[in-house]
This record gives sequence, structure tokens and C-alpha cells, in this order.
Amino acid sequence: MYWQLFHDYPSLWLASAALVSLLVGSFLNVVIDRLPKAMQKEWQQDCRLLLSLDEEQEQATSPAIASIAWPASHCPSCETPLKSWHNIPVISYVLLKGLCAFCKGRISPRYPTVELLTAILGLCVAWVLGPTLHGLLGLVLMYFLVAMSFIDLDHKLLPDQLTLPLMWLGLIINTFGTITSLEFAVWGAIAGYMSLWFVYWGFRLTTGKHGMGYGDFKLLAALGAWMGWQALPMIVLIAAVAGIAVGVLARLNNKTTDPLIPFGPFLSVGGLVYLLHGEKVWGLANSVLLP
Repeated sequence: MYWQLFHDYPSLWLASAALVSLLVGSFLNVVIDRLPKAMQKEWQQDCRLLLSLDEEQEQATSPAIASIAWPASHCPSCETPLKSWHNIPVISYVLLKGLCAFCKGRISPRYPTVELLTAILGLCVAWVLGPTLHGLLGLVLMYFLVAMSFIDLDHKLLPDQLTLPLMWLGLIINTFGTITSLEFAVWGAIAGYMSLWFVYWGFRLTTGKHGMGYGDFKLLAALGAWMGWQALPMIVLIAAVAGIAVGVLARLNNKTTDPLIPFGPFLSVGGLVYLLHGEKVWGLANSVLLP
């Protein structure tokens, strides 16, 4: 019934996808902010236990993922719990002029940025893939990629709590051939992980330096599980081109660049571009390479 309504009124599907994505973007802000902090706290507790520095804290250790739901939303400066109208995506930020309603501390523009970006990407996914199961799954994949991209930008980290569930979800949905066949999905996960693993160790043995993190292997494995091994060369190519372009633009603008540039956001861009325009991208590549 609902699907037929979306098919009959495409604008309703687009508006619903954008609105839901805006709300999900607000939740992603919580994930981006809290998950790395909780992971760090968990690591510190584990280290203390390993070193027998604080045996009494053994029962206090809780999974990092649990911190996302608790405590309730609060101001990052004064930690006062927020009221419901303080949490309206984008609108609350504008009405409060980017300031906390209680302590008047400045709220980072990152929050509305993530919300707007998620809404815009949700609209793009809904527009291209339509009111289909493929479209719904594309939204889920996009939400994961947005969260992981911002965490990687902030902390040079792609959490297992996100990459591994995303990989298993890709394998599960492709058990039914939803996006690609299960065989291609399994080989996509294997090839995605192993390809970057070989690149990592080749670079490390040659230079003695770390070229990327293991989280990048797992993210590419997840994208391979979702879209099949055939997607991997183009995803990596798009990611590499995007990374080079960003580096060149930063140098042209005389901006100091971090030597440890996170690769996760660029892999996410490659994955989203391929999800939405895979056939067109391959066609463009063929026309350039084989004129």
C-alpha cells in the first residue's frame, strides 16, 4: 500500500526520504561524537585491567556501542540536558543562533552540517534508486558511510562496531541477490580486504611506514560485500582521484595538510558514486580508455 503510494506520488517518496534522512542525521551526530570517546574509555579501562592498576573497575566496563543511547542529549559545554525543541535538526541551531540555550556556549556548526549533508544525500539516493528495496538499502548504506567518514576525519579511525556490521549486512542482503549475487558479494568482501592488505604491507615493507589503517581494509570489504567484487576497482579509483584532488586543492590554497590523511571518506565517496552511477562511471571510463 505505502509502496504503491510512493510509486504514484514520487514527490512524496523524495520528501519522505529527505525528512527521514534529516532526522537520522541528527542521530548520526550522536554516533560521531560519542562512539570514539566511548571506545577510548573502553581501551583505557582494558589497559588498566591488563596492567592490574585498577581491578575494581572490571565490572564498570561496558560496550562502547551502549554509550550512544545514554545519557540523553546534552550541551557539550555545560552538560545540561536538552529539551525536545532544542533537538529539532537544523531549525533549533538556527533559532538558537548556534548557541546553547542555557550557558550560551557556541555549538559547533558540524551538527547542522551533518544533518543537511545526510538529508541531501538521502534525497539523491531516493531520486536515483527510486521507491524500491534497493533504494531503502541505499539509504542505510549511506547512513553508515556518513557516520564513518566523519569519525575517520576526526580520529583517523573506522570503528569495527560500524565496519563489520555493514559487511555482514551486505552479505545477508545479497543472500537473496538483492544488489548482486551472494558469490560476487563474498568474493567482494575477500578481495576488498585483501587488496588493501597487500597494498599496506607492500608499502610498509618498502618504506617502513604505515600507509593506511586496518579499518580501511574492512570498509572496502564491506563495500565489496554490498556491491560485489566488480565494483572494487572503480571504487578505489574514484577514492584515489578524490583524495589526490583534495590534496592538490589544499596545496594550491597554501593550506597545511595533515600527512595522515584519512582514506575512509574517499572510499565512502567512491562507494556512493558507484552505488548511484556504477554503469555510467564504467561507461565513461571505457570511453576514455578505449576511444
